Amino acid sequence: MDLLLRIADDYVLDDLYAKWLPASAFASQLNATFFPSNATSLPFVPSGSISSTWSHLISYIPHPPLTQELITSSAVSSLSQASAWPRDYWLRQCVSLISVTLIGIHILYFVFAYLSYRFIFNHEMMKHPRFLKNQVKQEIWCSVSAFPGMMLLTLPWFMGEVRGYSKMYDNVEDYGWPYFIFSIFFYLVFTDYGIYWIHRWEHHPICYKWLHKPHHKWIIPTPFASHAFHPLDGYAQSIPYHLFVFLFPFHSKLYLVLFVLINFWTILIHDSDMITGHPLETIINGPAHHTLHHIYFTVNYGQYFTWADRSHDSYRQPAKHLDPLLEVKAREQKKKEELGKQQ
Repeated sequence: MDLLLRIADDYVLDDLYAKWLPASAFASQLNATFFPSNATSLPFVPSGSISSTWSHLISYIPHPPLTQELITSSAVSSLSQASAWPRDYWLRQCVSLISVTLIGIHILYFVFAYLSYRFIFNHEMMKHPRFLKNQVKQEIWCSVSAFPGMMLLTLPWFMGEVRGYSKMYDNVEDYGWPYFIFSIFFYLVFTDYGIYWIHRWEHHPICYKWLHKPHHKWIIPTPFASHAFHPLDGYAQSIPYHLFVFLFPFHSKLYLVLFVLINFWTILIHDSDMITGHPLETIINGPAHHTLHHIYFTVNYGQYFTWADRSHDSYRQPAKHLDPLLEVKAREQKKKEELGKQQ
């Protein structure tokens, strides 16, 4: 998130904070500090740079001590171009992370889920007897309602990242290309195993009904069900991703790329697909495996791979005769036969 926040600051947020929380609103404090004998002697305080009403309102907003370094460190030439909230101010980082993450997850969810729903999801599945009335709308509403809660729960991890407490690094040379490549597989294995146990624990009777059952409301899910969780459920299954970068060095750009791809994978495996027979079927825990998880509940807990399920006796091999689409076709055939008899 540190990299994403830097990009957002460079292209959008610096200008927004300078406009809505300008340091010039607190010019009197700067003048009193550096020029106590002449309150008008600060040369870069513009007159009328912001409205007096807005200046009065924001003067009550918390901000770090205003110093001359605020101007020079902001890489601006005048007070009117600086914000009272510099980039490293914790409150600005909180607001920025919440805003950027909420906007980003909504864009990612609606774009990828729509594309998967439009071009991959088999709409014949919506005729399945266990497909709920208005299910797509319910999935979307559940997801959108959960995003703010998941974001607030995740915020401490993101703050730790941007404030330098994680082990993320920017230059490949710091650890070399062999470690960079190894870290990709290590990250996937570590998070897959962590999610396996978190997911399996969520199926325990002590917490399943109130925590994970809302996600299993969708027996025949669409891609829009990918993020339709109880907020605490969605957060819990994200913990291994955040924990990893506090335990092991990981490249910041790689982390951002995988964050997007992981969300895409989460959407993809919720398309109710039962395509079988591909070469990696016994290794990759793909859409067919997760379809079986939604139907049978206690199998295929893994996120990417099948090895954790195989090791702990929770694996079920996808097969054509388990395809929920067969029930749809059988019902349609029965209707045709009944109509034929009536004629």
